[in-house]
Amino acid sequence: MNNKNLKIFFDCGSSKIRAGVFNENNKEGSFYYESKFFTDDSNLEKEIQKIIGSLEKDTNEYVDRINLMLDNPKILSIGISVSRKLNGSLLKETNIKFLAQEAKQQILKYYPNYNIAHIVINNYKIDGVDYSYLPDEIKCNFISLDIFFICLPSDLVLYFKNIFSKSNISVDQIICSSYAKSINYKDNLNLTGYTSFIDVGFNKTSIITYFNNKIISWEGLSIGGNNITKDISKILAIDLKKSEHLKLNFNQNNIILNDDFSLEILQKIIFSRTEEILELSTKSIKSNLLITSEFNIVLMGEGSKILDNQYTNQIDFSKDINFLEETTKDICQSGFNLMTRSNKQEVIVIPKKHIKQGFFEKLFHFFR
Repeated sequence: MNNKNLKIFFDCGSSKIRAGVFNENNKEGSFYYESKFFTDDSNLEKEIQKIIGSLEKDTNEYVDRINLMLDNPKILSIGISVSRKLNGSLLKETNIKFLAQEAKQQILKYYPNYNIAHIVINNYKIDGVDYSYLPDEIKCNFISLDIFFICLPSDLVLYFKNIFSKSNISVDQIICSSYAKSINYKDNLNLTGYTSFIDVGFNKTSIITYFNNKIISWEGLSIGGNNITKDISKILAIDLKKSEHLKLNFNQNNIILNDDFSLEILQKIIFSRTEEILELSTKSIKSNLLITSEFNIVLMGEGSKILDNQYTNQIDFSKDINFLEETTKDICQSGFNLMTRSNKQEVIVIPKKHIKQGFFEKLFHFFR
């Protein structure tokens, strides 16, 4: 892409592709695209090609690089601590880079089938004192870092890279969609304390928990909105296409039912599976927090769109939940904001470029 001010983000889900084009010099000059709904990978590549064509037509630019947003129930989150003696010397960013690189190499060694998407420094312990961010001009005898890694399966990343490579498009940044969205929504809603985001997708559910600005845990479940569709299909003995239609439109006045089942039965199927997803998610949250403190729950994702706040009182669930209805703009904007905002906690792995750079510059943009 000749115009370096344009940044493109593709969110590639299991049932829909979304894309956003952002002009760093003109916030109003953005474009958003969304594919048709699909249930298998046979239509995925075709939908991506359609969006690329529309994008190039609207921007009058040739697309040669994009940022890729992905999610998967097999995402791996790993917490690791690394430390170093500094013997009273001034603490520098190069010291932090060295420790972050050391932790990164450990992850790559023990998890060779994963691609590191995000490296987040949760805590700096400097001579026994905890800091959320790296303090300026401080001398230090001993430092340790608590680092949180979010990793995507390498085969998933390679699969999508190959699809874009067929169109001579390279991938710059790999972003975990649920992480980017949760960071964006948490900041916009000014949420504090313990907050858990339950992101219900087509074939997965991601649970991300924070305490204030610190990410506590990330876990993926192999259950999502498609399980509700399958339940409807099995119980009502109808095909998956009709089941999906009933699921998405069960609250519409013009929904067509037959004598074999009622709206009450349909709602019971939908709400029962939703309750299961929420209960499994809550169990995961509690096991990771290991506390009895109260925590906020925010429900989001394509798979959660069958609900909104008017139906939460019909769900047999032990906690209050807040439903967040998101758009293609919201999702793509989350990726853009993550990559462009000032972030004092995240170390960004940058792609290899064919230019001469120093050792650490090849690996990191530090504290964007």
